[in-house]
Amino acid sequence: MNSTVPDASVVVARDSRGLVALLSAAFPDHGGEYVFLPGGRFEPQETPLDCARRELREEAGVTARRWRRLGAFAVTLSSTARVHLFEAQDLTLGSQELTQTEQDFKLMWWPMQDALDGVRAGRFLLPAGPLALMLADSTSADWLADA
Repeated sequence: MNSTVPDASVVVARDSRGLVALLSAAFPDHGGEYVFLPGGRFEPQETPLDCARRELREEAGVTARRWRRLGAFAVTLSSTARVHLFEAQDLTLGSQELTQTEQDFKLMWWPMQDALDGVRAGRFLLPAGPLALMLADSTSADWLADA
């Protein structure tokens, strides 16, 4: 990776009822509260899947047994950083492990259709979450074997 901005991973975590883990927080610089999927930037030596697992555990308190890749996309044309999108299922719920800057993250579980309606209503600030939701809702990509 030749970018000063590290790659990131974003996760669509769906429970056995089909509900999606979403987070919400206030972003005053952008005029309000927005929803987003668990995710974040790579730590040194992390793979995309390692990052996805860590971010899901830290931000949502969730671990998953089944994972599938949904794709990877450039963050901007002026950066080589990529965002890696995953879907996770067969979830185990635990406690959030929020950092000091994440203390206001609120975890919610929404039906997929409500999450997609939130995309259309402009409830998401960043584009990776909406893209991951749309891909998870429509893709037939193969699942990774109990990753």
